[in-house]
Amino acid sequence: MADFGGDVEGFRDEARGWLEANFPASLKGNNLAVAALLGGKTTPDAELWKERMGAKGWGTPTWPTEYGGGGLSPAQAKVLNQEMTRLGATNPIGGMGVMMFGPTLLEHGTEEQKQQHIPPIVRGELRWCQGYSEPNAGSDLAALQTKCEDKGDHWLVNGSKIWTSGANLADWCFCLVRTDNTRKHEGISFLLIDMKSPGVEVRPILMIAGSSPFCETFFTDVKVPKDNLMGPLNGGWSIGKRLLQFERQNLSGGMAGGGNQYIAGGSLADMAKAYMGADELGRVADGDLRGRIAAHEMETMAFRLTLMRAGMEAKAGMGPSATTSIMKNVGAKITQDRAELMLEIMGLQGLGWEGDQFSSKELAAVRAWLGGKAVTIYGGSSEIQNNVIAKRILGLLDHQ
Repeated sequence: MADFGGDVEGFRDEARGWLEANFPASLKGNNLAVAALLGGKTTPDAELWKERMGAKGWGTPTWPTEYGGGGLSPAQAKVLNQEMTRLGATNPIGGMGVMMFGPTLLEHGTEEQKQQHIPPIVRGELRWCQGYSEPNAGSDLAALQTKCEDKGDHWLVNGSKIWTSGANLADWCFCLVRTDNTRKHEGISFLLIDMKSPGVEVRPILMIAGSSPFCETFFTDVKVPKDNLMGPLNGGWSIGKRLLQFERQNLSGGMAGGGNQYIAGGSLADMAKAYMGADELGRVADGDLRGRIAAHEMETMAFRLTLMRAGMEAKAGMGPSATTSIMKNVGAKITQDRAELMLEIMGLQGLGWEGDQFSSKELAAVRAWLGGKAVTIYGGSSEIQNNVIAKRILGLLDHQ
């Protein structure tokens, strides 16, 4: 068995003491990441909690201390999460900087780039967005055409990206750009773009769920410092794929509970009893629904345990692998299945868009159900994941 290191029990006492002294009681039970996703406003206590966790480095517990991270072993990080759960606390440091860009930067960035960008991510001070998909380069991402020209003392970027999550709120963008038109995959570079640069324009896209988490992003003669190239020139495709593995790993982790359990609160069985009643044995009255809820909960638990095992294996080795594509597909299915069951349980109360006859949780569940339609698309569609699984895991080859 792998040795994940660290004085676990001694650290538990340290973590419990620090959390009890620093976690604002008013935030107990609040998932700050989900609240932000739903457009919730921050509070002084939430900002204080983020500041304290960022200064401690525990928002990114296993990242190196030289960049502000917690420097914990995986075992200690697990204990920290257990103690946070015990208190009803959630991690206030998140976003694409933590999920995707930060781990990739730690592997592929220069020391100067790490010193510049990792500490603000650790402290939750800056937002990042992802410049990958384009209007004519989605599933075939390597067909991207956003042009990046070498102008001697700077790069000049022209083109557009689409489905840029959170671009309207982002401070920086990690972006795949074309630096060589004569080659496809080998002509792509990985560039860091300051979203405040002249020539950057962002247009939010209104989605069916009533929010605008995705955007169109336009680059018109955007000047980017030469030092903002990450990795070798024309070597961005390998870095971009590595980042996608981190993205799929973290998306899967976020979907482990079905995604919107924080919105409706409680288990599906408890919800079903509240909306549809219980039988003489205290079970969900509808036998067919009871069986489908049980099957879903078992699938969810198996998924969580598999994620835990994969996470430990990744930390003991070289990080996430192509198996993240399996996790992403399974997590997407679980998320969508839960949303469908939730609305079925609510009946007519699960069909509301607005009005006093619906509770805020019921309205949020409807929006989560609609928003959840995208989980089989973002982070690489299910079809793309199936291709990765076939080629990278099953070893299947294309047949001409």
